[in-house]
Amino acid sequence: MTLISRILGLVRDSLIAVVFGAGGAMDAFVVAFRVPNFFRRLFAEGAFSQAFIPVLSHYRASTSDEGLRALIDDVFSTLAMVVMVLVTVGIFSAPYIITVFAPGFRQDPHKFMLGVELLQLTFPYLLFIALTALLSGVLNTFGRFAIPAVTPALLNVAFIVATVWLAPKLEEPIIALGIGVFVGGFLQLGIQLLAVWRMGMLPRLTLRPRHPAVRRIMGLMGPAVFGVSIAQINFLVDTFMASFLQPGSISWLYYADRLMEFPLAIFGIALGTVILPSLSRHHADGDAAMFSATMDFALRNVLAVTIPAAVGLCVLAEPLMSTLFQYGKFDSHDAAMGAAALRAYAFGLTGFIMVKVLAPGFYARQDTRTPVRVGVIAMVTNFIGCLSLSGLFQHAGLALATSIAAFVNGGLLLRQLIRVEAYRPLPGWWGHILRVGGASLLMGLTLDFATTFVGNWSAYSLVPRASLLGCFVLGGVAIYGVTARLSGLRLSDMVQAEARV
Repeated sequence: MTLISRILGLVRDSLIAVVFGAGGAMDAFVVAFRVPNFFRRLFAEGAFSQAFIPVLSHYRASTSDEGLRALIDDVFSTLAMVVMVLVTVGIFSAPYIITVFAPGFRQDPHKFMLGVELLQLTFPYLLFIALTALLSGVLNTFGRFAIPAVTPALLNVAFIVATVWLAPKLEEPIIALGIGVFVGGFLQLGIQLLAVWRMGMLPRLTLRPRHPAVRRIMGLMGPAVFGVSIAQINFLVDTFMASFLQPGSISWLYYADRLMEFPLAIFGIALGTVILPSLSRHHADGDAAMFSATMDFALRNVLAVTIPAAVGLCVLAEPLMSTLFQYGKFDSHDAAMGAAALRAYAFGLTGFIMVKVLAPGFYARQDTRTPVRVGVIAMVTNFIGCLSLSGLFQHAGLALATSIAAFVNGGLLLRQLIRVEAYRPLPGWWGHILRVGGASLLMGLTLDFATTFVGNWSAYSLVPRASLLGCFVLGGVAIYGVTARLSGLRLSDMVQAEARV
């Protein structure tokens, strides 16, 4: 289901690139959408879910159905009230928010006012997606992952319709994307409400914010907001710094980030979402061996997927940018600049996904303080990196700093889980690393050699570009898979944790 959503996401971004390119208007939209999207990451894939699911799992195991329903009612109502206030404040404070997140826009009054208008359109999305995240947590806790996974596809559909149908009808076409965000958020909440209604768990509005479980969730969520949002805060720092660079810098980072989102969402977020209920259950049952084995299973999968994916993104960065985006207003210069950012982000792919997998290991144990301490170090690392590298590599330096910070974050989280013996690596790790690394290296060298025969990708039309890129991707997968298998990497190394204990 996540794959379906991400394919639609690629279609959406390709169309956006064709219609809007990478100029000042697109920069304004990226900044305006980054603010509510930042909170989306906290709620939909981060702090709220990390705090809510362990408490919900505990209540499900220890209380009656009526008590569980009361908890869901109270959390839903409290969250709706808090976020509604936040959205209202955000809409009226839009000029100040744009000034904080993109101060460079002040140099261009039209871009600044466009950013303000777009932010006022997109901010209500936060209310829709926050409630969607809560309902997704309910569905995930009951083992129903399909609807939450496919829900983001509705936002992509709204974007596509807004880009193709609505934008040509507006005096300022980029406004269509802001309307698409609003409509997409409304549709996402609607499908979640329908799913929980069919389960008989549709929330009822109440006014009981002092419910013990609600207070427990809010207490856990406070530090968790910071702990799981480090990568997103770092992306916002990139946007802040890029607002002072040449026009298009924010857009180039956006398109590169969107391609990074493909493996990150398909694998990292999906894996983190699935293992959190399992980790919470094992911790509640006092089963330390299964808790550790689940973490081991997840981390082995992380390396086996992210290392070849990162190598592929680095080697094929320019072909990807050219094939997916270089049409209409998105020219060859934009493709080259986007590819530079993509290579820098790809360097940190393993670190980004490690955090998605390791953070649930702390939140399942209701430890929200450790990720905060680690996150502060990662933030400082990113800020110093941005200051140091942006002068040398411009926007690509900002992306590289964020990648370095992701490895610092993931590495420190892993060290702490091992130190407290919550995670005890099972045998065979060095062999696993060598097999995955060796197969990925051979794949990368082969692809790099093969692409030299293509020449200038801009000289080809859509069909030849897509055909060549498809051959390279499939060929890379085949080289990696066969080499890894011949070197001894077996499917049994990747099976579920329960089968390995």
